[in-house]
Amino acid sequence: MLPMTFPLLPFTARTTARTTARTRGALRALVLLAALCAVGAAGVSHADTDADRARAALRSGEILPLSRILDAVSRQYAGDVIDVKLDRDDGIWTYEVKLLLPTSTIAKLEYDARDGRLIKAKGHDLERARKP
Repeated sequence: MLPMTFPLLPFTARTTARTTARTRGALRALVLLAALCAVGAAGVSHADTDADRARAALRSGEILPLSRILDAVSRQYAGDVIDVKLDRDDGIWTYEVKLLLPTSTIAKLEYDARDGRLIKAKGHDLERARKP
């Protein structure tokens, strides 16, 4: 009996290795994409949760509206508000305000979000910017 011979198939060992490497690369890319999507989705839901908590605190009267804090800042200091953050640390809500003073320096003011009381004030030339 004569040995059977098969014509060379177009898939050689080199082609198979190349295809396997491409498949692995594609799988890695898909896993990375899925991970990035999951992280992005978690970030959005986290942000929504923070915003929802802040809205609920405002509706329940637990915190003052931002407009009241900005009024207090403009009554107390000369300058322009350039940034505001609402933060909750250890169950206490605070507004953190960055103020560009007339001397072109930046001051940081922290207000109790419940009653609008100034808790902390830091910044060069802050006393000169204080209104009488």
